[in-house]
Amino acid sequence: MLNRFARFSLAISEIDRCWHKLAAEEMAKYDLNSAHAFYLTTLIQYPEGVTAAKLSELCCKNKADVSRMISILEKKGLVRKEAVGGNLYRAKLLLTEEGRQAAEHVQGRAALAVELAGSGMTDTDREAFYRCLEMITTNLQTLSKEGLPQA
Repeated sequence: MLNRFARFSLAISEIDRCWHKLAAEEMAKYDLNSAHAFYLTTLIQYPEGVTAAKLSELCCKNKADVSRMISILEKKGLVRKEAVGGNLYRAKLLLTEEGRQAAEHVQGRAALAVELAGSGMTDTDREAFYRCLEMITTNLQTLSKEGLPQA
């Protein structure tokens, strides 16, 4: 039997691989890649718009990645920048109507994927799973900032 580290690492890697494959299939309809799905589904949660800095924080991505992704989404006509105080420096990023429709489509397909991926789980199983996943995430974030304790 595989040890816990191997089971955990393999499961996380396989989930990530499968998710990106499914997301890539959905995003191909918009001539985009899987990474864009997360930006669209995040932006739709903020109809009043968000700054690039806030989007970076929300998506846990660096500002350079956000800038690249937003530039592509702008060129596709899915996102627009709205100046704040006549300045684009802290502009709000907003979905266009086409972007909103794409985000709603992707969000619906993602919800279906999550529902099907969790088939066979009870609500209690699901709650425990997400509670544990969030705990592992928080612990790993702390370890990645502070490093592993010395043996």
